[in-house]
Amino acid sequence: MTAWLANCVVAARAHGVDIIDGVFNDIKDLDGFKAECEQGRDMGLDGKTLIHPSQIDICNEVYAPTGTEVENARAIIDAFALPENAGKGVIQLNGKMVELLHADMARRTLAIAGAITALTRSAA
Repeated sequence: MTAWLANCVVAARAHGVDIIDGVFNDIKDLDGFKAECEQGRDMGLDGKTLIHPSQIDICNEVYAPTGTEVENARAIIDAFALPENAGKGVIQLNGKMVELLHADMARRTLAIAGAITALTRSAA
């Protein structure tokens, strides 16, 4: 199934849509649920279908961008915005090669983080 799921992730990315993993039915096995969320995140899935309130916090923790990921995303976008990098497809940032595709990924990371912040504020 891994190859099939990978193809689904590629198709979702190609069409600009999110891809959500299916349910984890054992609502008492929170360690197993977390492991499955981590596996899905590592495969490129965007989230997971939830069937019980006990799964919400774990899912949010696993799929939300970390503070470091948000900082790195901002740094990439800021670096491409510098005048000396205008029109470049590849730049160097902190000793690493960074391409425009990384900037696209960075914008997506910031969009997700922004949506989470907005949801958190509206829930407060």
